[in-house]
Amino acid sequence: MWNLSFTPPTVFPTEVLTRLPDGLRQARRTDWVDANKPGHVMDSFLEGPVFDAHGNLYVTDIPYGRIFRIAPDLSWHLVLEYDGWPNGMAIHPDGSLWIADYRRGILRLDPGTGQLSTVLAHRNSESFKGVNDLVFDRQGDLYFTDQGQTGLHDPTGRVYRLRSNGQLDLLLANAPSPNGLAVNEDSSVLFVAVTRGNQVWRAPLLPDGSLSKMGAFQTFFGTSGPDGLAWLDRDRLLVAHASLGGVFVLNARGEVTGFLRSAAGATVTNVAVRPGTHEVVMTESATGSILIARLPEPAEAPGPT
Repeated sequence: MWNLSFTPPTVFPTEVLTRLPDGLRQARRTDWVDANKPGHVMDSFLEGPVFDAHGNLYVTDIPYGRIFRIAPDLSWHLVLEYDGWPNGMAIHPDGSLWIADYRRGILRLDPGTGQLSTVLAHRNSESFKGVNDLVFDRQGDLYFTDQGQTGLHDPTGRVYRLRSNGQLDLLLANAPSPNGLAVNEDSSVLFVAVTRGNQVWRAPLLPDGSLSKMGAFQTFFGTSGPDGLAWLDRDRLLVAHASLGGVFVLNARGEVTGFLRSAAGATVTNVAVRPGTHEVVMTESATGSILIARLPEPAEAPGPT
C-alpha cells in the first residue's frame, strides 16, 4: 500500500540532461569498486549533486576522487582530482563546497581556487567508519552520516551534527547503513535514508538539539535501498532509491504520491532541487548520467496526525 487513497503514485517522466563525456571516463578497477561493486569495472560513479548560487551543478565521482562542475550550458569542468573517495556534497553559507569523503572525513573545497582543506577527520581521535552524505540546516549546522560498511548484520551506523560553533554531537548510533539526509524548512525534523534497512527514518529535533521518538517514515524494498534525500517544498520529501530506478515523492504522512522514473539505468543514487524551482536533477550512477524532471506546484495536503 503506497498511500491511503489506494491509488498508484503519479509517475513523472525524466530525461537525460547530460552525461559524463567519454573523454572523462576511466574504465579501470579501483579499491572502491572492488569493495562496493565487486566483479565490475566502472568508468565512473557519479554522486553528490548540488547547485551553487550561479546555477552551476557540482557532482562527485567517488572511485576516482573527482569533483566536476556542470555549467548552465551543460559543459563539464574538472574542478579537482585528489586522493579520496568523495560522496555527498553541500553548499556552506559562505559558498564553499563541503564534501563527505569516505576515506578522509569532512572536507572543504573552495570552488574558485580548487583549494581543499580538512574540516573534520575523526572524532576523539577515533576514525570514522566512512562518512557518506551531509546537509546544512538553516542555522548553518551540519548533519552528516557515518555509514561505513554497516547493514542489518552490523547496525552501528552513525549520524552526527557539527554545530557552527565547532561542537560535535553524536545523534544516532544504531542505523543499518545511514546514507542521505534532509531537514525540513524550519529545521524541526531530520530525515535519514537507511539504505540496508530499506527505510527512511524521521526524527523530531527538539529545541535543545536532541532527537526524539525516531521512527520509520516509509519502508521500501529492493536489493539496495534509499540513498540520497532532498527536501522539495511544503512537506514533500524526495527519496532516491539505488536499485528501483527512480526517485519517490513522499508527503507529510510518509505516503508515496509520486515517482520520477529513470530514463537511463536503475542506479539512481542522489537527488537535488534547483533553488527557487521545482526542477529536480538526479545522478544515475551506473551510466554516468544526470537526469532531470520538472514537478508541478504542490497540492494542498493534510498534515501528519
